Amino acid sequence: MAGTAAAGGRPPRVSMQEHMAIDVSPGPIRPIRLISHYFPHFYPLTEPTLHPPDQRPAAASTIRSAPQPQPDPEPERDSDDSTALATLEFTLLFDADNSALHCTAHRAKGLKPLASGSVDTYVKANLLPGNSKASQLRTRTIRGTRVPVWEETLTYHGFTRQDAVCKTLRLCVCEDPWLRRRRRAPPLGELQVPLRKLVPNRARSFNIYLEKRRLAKRPKSLDTARGMSLYEEEVETEVAWEEHGCVLLSLCYSSQRGGLLVGVLRCVHLAPMDANGYSDPFVCLFLHPNAGKKSKFKTSVRRKTLNPEFNEEFFYSGPREELAQKTLLVSVWDYDLGTADDFIGGVQLGSHASGERLRHWLECLGHSDHRLELWHPLDSKPVQLSN
Repeated sequence: MAGTAAAGGRPPRVSMQEHMAIDVSPGPIRPIRLISHYFPHFYPLTEPTLHPPDQRPAAASTIRSAPQPQPDPEPERDSDDSTALATLEFTLLFDADNSALHCTAHRAKGLKPLASGSVDTYVKANLLPGNSKASQLRTRTIRGTRVPVWEETLTYHGFTRQDAVCKTLRLCVCEDPWLRRRRRAPPLGELQVPLRKLVPNRARSFNIYLEKRRLAKRPKSLDTARGMSLYEEEVETEVAWEEHGCVLLSLCYSSQRGGLLVGVLRCVHLAPMDANGYSDPFVCLFLHPNAGKKSKFKTSVRRKTLNPEFNEEFFYSGPREELAQKTLLVSVWDYDLGTADDFIGGVQLGSHASGERLRHWLECLGHSDHRLELWHPLDSKPVQLSN
């Protein structure tokens, strides 16, 4: 057979047993020939090389007998059969004295990147329920590793005891946005922690397995095309929540200047009023009844934010007894160029108020030169003041 193949230049004929790679001869087991020996690869740009038949068994035997070098296993490679997601280590602290929630993201282990193969990750946090953009915070991006270490603290200001009872913190480990395609990629994993389990002023550490993004069923009202999935990934924007935000105000009666100092420090979790999902907020102050020529003040405008920081202070002159009979109206607005500004929320302080608003007002006027800061939730409707 070998002589015929060499003389005619044609490949040898293959018997049925050889074609099926089965050796039916008795005796010790010999290496089975590879099918690729009989069907060599075709490369358009190069001439195929046909090995003589008498050299193929020796070559195959040599290859199989020689020890094969084992590649160094990659420590960060994960098996396709594994279904467990990564773990996230973080610490939560509810600072009740300063009305703040601190979330420190430490590290993640065992991350599995998506099809893009990205290993550039960050942690995104949201308070639920509530507006997603208003409560969204994120860490910096750690690049080039599946075991990222952030050691970064995210702080939610204006977090009260009532928020701790009814809200949940969601943490997502996400790919860096600049590596994503046009369609937003789902996070690598997420988890949710009910905040009612936190003890005020006591830090608690967590090491929890991440979960996959939950699938939500499409509403029946949506007309979906044939072949479209009945389930879709949970969207980033949460269901509308009856929450218009909070404002942090400082009050101080100055005995030296003979008047009231009102500080507008910051606002958090404001309702979005613009089409981009944000607002351009500013704060107005009005002391009723009219306290002279300067009874109205307005802060500067903060562009495209739902958590503005102002740190501006205003002064109302007048004796303490006279100010005690007045009402301070604080309102937050969304600035619109060329059209009327949109009302976001407001709060009323004074003798006609109640609860924390009344306590804030009375303690301020009752203690001179003592600055008192307090968070106040915003009402959805403007207060109607009588003349």
